[in-house]
Amino acid sequence: MSLGVILVVEDDAAIRRGIVDMLRYSGYGVHEAADGRAGLDLALAVDADLVLLDIMMPGMDGTKVLTELRKARPAQPVIFLTARGEEEDRIGGLRLGADDYIVKPFSIDELMARIEAVLRRSPARPTSRTAIDIAGRSIDFDRREATLPGGVKRTLTEREAEVIGYLAANPGRAVSRDELLQRVWGLDPRGTHTRTVDMTIARLRESLDDDPANPKVIRTLRGKGYMLADETDGSAPA
Repeated sequence: MSLGVILVVEDDAAIRRGIVDMLRYSGYGVHEAADGRAGLDLALAVDADLVLLDIMMPGMDGTKVLTELRKARPAQPVIFLTARGEEEDRIGGLRLGADDYIVKPFSIDELMARIEAVLRRSPARPTSRTAIDIAGRSIDFDRREATLPGGVKRTLTEREAEVIGYLAANPGRAVSRDELLQRVWGLDPRGTHTRTVDMTIARLRESLDDDPANPKVIRTLRGKGYMLADETDGSAPA
């Protein structure tokens, strides 16, 4: 189960390979690019949770990539990787909109710690919609209120609304318990043994009158996680 998806944009093949291998070993899904233009194209094409972006690259450098990326994805988390560690360079990178800045050479432990810190404080890909309609239920995220068939209204807890909002923001794919734990609760799932996610899903299903034996709203994909049923589908099997 992936902890998230990270895009690595680095022109040094040895450094890029080391980072990619480390991330995959740690449980992340990874995309990679060897130059700025390819990195920008990939950043706009894939749904990455974080971009690790080298600054000093031939052609389109990292600052130009970030400037263009911010126009299309203002909230995309980005960590700059660079050999230039002077204060003015760090400040310049942060002012451009980078979430963090790490100077080469760096240790694997430092890089992992910075990645985890940025992911914890990054928004959990909230849905841009203020409401969804699914299986006869209407969910208002602003009010944290669900309207069930027959007009019955239920108030959702903040965490319940965040969970269903995250699922809605990731349509068509199973979201693992580890991913929910990291992106909604802000916890590192490695070494964490908790039933918090399952209990929240159970309470959410109860609030939505969603029978776990025959769910219409939240599907369980065995061994993969949870997925919101298609909003036009009234019969989503478990």
